[in-house]
Amino acid sequence: MSKVVIIGGGIIGATTAYALLGKGITDITILERDTVGSGGTGKTAGIIRCHYGVTSICALALYSLDFFENAKELIGTDIEFEQVGYLVGIGEENLEPFRASLANQRSIGVETEEITPAAAKELWPTANVDDFATFCLEKRGGYGDGYATVQGLAAYLRTQGVAIKQGAKVAELLAADGKVSGVKLVDGEIVEADVVVVAAGAWSVPLLAPLGIDLPITPQFVQEVVIDPAMELGTPPVFSDLVSMQYVHLRGPELLFGNSDGTSVTPITDPDVYPNHASNEAIERTAEKAILRFPGIEDPGVSTTTTGQVDSTPDNNAIISATDISGLFVAAGMSGHGFKISPGVGRLMADLIVEGDSTIPNVKASDFRLSRFAEGDLLLSPYPYVGAVGIR
Repeated sequence: MSKVVIIGGGIIGATTAYALLGKGITDITILERDTVGSGGTGKTAGIIRCHYGVTSICALALYSLDFFENAKELIGTDIEFEQVGYLVGIGEENLEPFRASLANQRSIGVETEEITPAAAKELWPTANVDDFATFCLEKRGGYGDGYATVQGLAAYLRTQGVAIKQGAKVAELLAADGKVSGVKLVDGEIVEADVVVVAAGAWSVPLLAPLGIDLPITPQFVQEVVIDPAMELGTPPVFSDLVSMQYVHLRGPELLFGNSDGTSVTPITDPDVYPNHASNEAIERTAEKAILRFPGIEDPGVSTTTTGQVDSTPDNNAIISATDISGLFVAAGMSGHGFKISPGVGRLMADLIVEGDSTIPNVKASDFRLSRFAEGDLLLSPYPYVGAVGIR
């Protein structure tokens, strides 16, 4: 039986271990340089949706939705999934790609429906919807808590015999004669393995580079703003506003805002070095958009800001792939949507390790191969939205 080492104690590493258990592989060690969920997972906005133009991404999200809905029964922990729905609003310029994308989503089983601006107004009474052409509502969508989810998974994995070593920073990957043999930690310890999965986000890049594996991943600094509405808003759905290019959802009694136009995302050189507070420009831009979109909120105020970094690829889609070194796999470059597709990513990685191909309906493993970048065959939506960043 294979001995598997997973580098990275975030949501991708945890869901990979979970999926491998489901395939009967139990000799699994997760190595986390800090603590479980301390990287990108703990700072995710947590939006859960299936609204994607790329069929394989959409199918990964749909597969993942079953886990989020049933986590309590599956792992024995409430992961704080708020299934309030996911609302998307678009302008006239995006009608054609929007409706084509919705048709494709429905064709693989996503429950999404087009609704009128008037119907959207009922869901978000404080919003101005006059400049939208139409909306869609995905009732099974919502938002979750990345940190609670990965901690719940980690607790479950431990009960199943998975070893999770925190404070275990990897110094190098070990390989000889074209095959992986394990990893060496910074303290000199050697952890032997038949299979190594690198699931360390942007930190995957320097781990693989010495083996001649170039990951086209750039860490991106992300800024979000939390606004106190000073009023009760009920339980409105997550709102993706593709007219003013912003997203918003409740976080307790407050509202978390982010920009969808890329203006609050900046490339950085080191995934460990970025500001812990949003810039004044990002705050002003967010506040201006929020006030214009939600005139029904009479006295909003900026409560705090959140920052983090995402590991982005040139096509804004993940690398879930074998490498040229036997037994060495990579699951990184989630580009900002790793949390919502993470159970699917974990299952696909387990599929690649055990079967060598995807067993998830409507997911093509080749879509996520590392070699697509060198081949110039990027994974792009056939239904791109005008003005929106590439993750859709």
